[in-house]
Amino acid sequence: MADLTAFEQNPDVSVDVADERDTLVLSMGPQHPSTHGVLQVMLRLDGETVVEAEPEIGYLHTGIEKQAENLMWQQAVTVIDRADYLAPLSNSLCYVLAAERLLGIADAIPRRAQVLRVMFAELTRIASHLVWLGTHAMDLGAQSIFMYAFEMRERILEIMEFVTGARMHQSWFRIGGLAIDVPKGFLDKIGAFLDAFPQRLTDMRAILEDNIIIRDRLIGVGKLSAEEAIAWGLTGPALRACGVSYDVRKAFPYSGYDAYDFDVPVDVRGDCYARFVVRLGEMHQAWRIIKQTRDRFPDGPVVIDDRKIVPPPKTEIQHSMEALIHHFKLVSAGFNVPEGHIYQAVESPRGELGMYVTSAGGNKPWRIRWRPPSFYNLQALKHLARGNLIADVVAIIGSLDPVFGEVDR
Repeated sequence: MADLTAFEQNPDVSVDVADERDTLVLSMGPQHPSTHGVLQVMLRLDGETVVEAEPEIGYLHTGIEKQAENLMWQQAVTVIDRADYLAPLSNSLCYVLAAERLLGIADAIPRRAQVLRVMFAELTRIASHLVWLGTHAMDLGAQSIFMYAFEMRERILEIMEFVTGARMHQSWFRIGGLAIDVPKGFLDKIGAFLDAFPQRLTDMRAILEDNIIIRDRLIGVGKLSAEEAIAWGLTGPALRACGVSYDVRKAFPYSGYDAYDFDVPVDVRGDCYARFVVRLGEMHQAWRIIKQTRDRFPDGPVVIDDRKIVPPPKTEIQHSMEALIHHFKLVSAGFNVPEGHIYQAVESPRGELGMYVTSAGGNKPWRIRWRPPSFYNLQALKHLARGNLIADVVAIIGSLDPVFGEVDR
């Protein structure tokens, strides 16, 4: 149970002490379906109006940072995938980019691996936004859109499984490139998805965007100005919906994003509806990027040719004792990363995902410190909820699209 004295100690509370006998403290969650995870929100209500909201987190704490620090550099990808469990490849991309910069091999990653990383990061973005769209619409009472969204997400997960063998937590991005190359028939599957998605996105927008109930539930609810969004540390769609055109892919390009033609959707209204519209636009822009990666898909290897970092192929191990020794050394002890520290950021579906990675020169990370966008976006809930109805809290939480695997870690 949350410490209710936080309400009395908060100087921003706008309720007179004499009137507190007329207010009700209500615990929303952590099992409430509309909290999109194990979030508890302690609400002080005056009738149905929210006077104060205090988010309580920590129910999904897994110690992923500390787990990663006790695994070899390459092994840590498997747990890092599981933080934002709706965008695992965004997590691992951030981590492997940081490790590659520490190793000094960032510029040596093969072109084919770079293109595939961008393609699958954007597929992950669409898949994550589809989960948000389906569940957020259900929060507002729109049932059928869930089936529309998850049918397209299923196509993406089928592509993921076809390539990596896993529907979620693929652990496919590796330090030095990719775990394996894509199989035959991959481009056909990507082409089929690219052909089908625009019409399905158009259908979903037609159902929701001008729906009078959706507009009434979202427009003017949970408003933030650009200055307030920056002050609260918001990033991603929640920030761009306030009129701030900040996207890590544009501001600090990585993986060759500066070579792709795409726009950054921005809205100036700063409310739940603006965040809704921005994410719909982001799905279209992700589709544009994937189409460009398919059109310029290169040949070549998907990992660097460095036997001190990447194990040799099985065919080479069968004929070379030196290759067998390299394989045994990498599997049993991994590789050492030079001393140093680096901050690497990527644009995850929820905003700026950053990792501050420190190496002490050994075969394991000395420290991995996350900057999870959901954690920073969620803290604004106490400001956004105040003055709105309790039913609006549901819409506000959904519009922030938090994932508690990365909030709690």
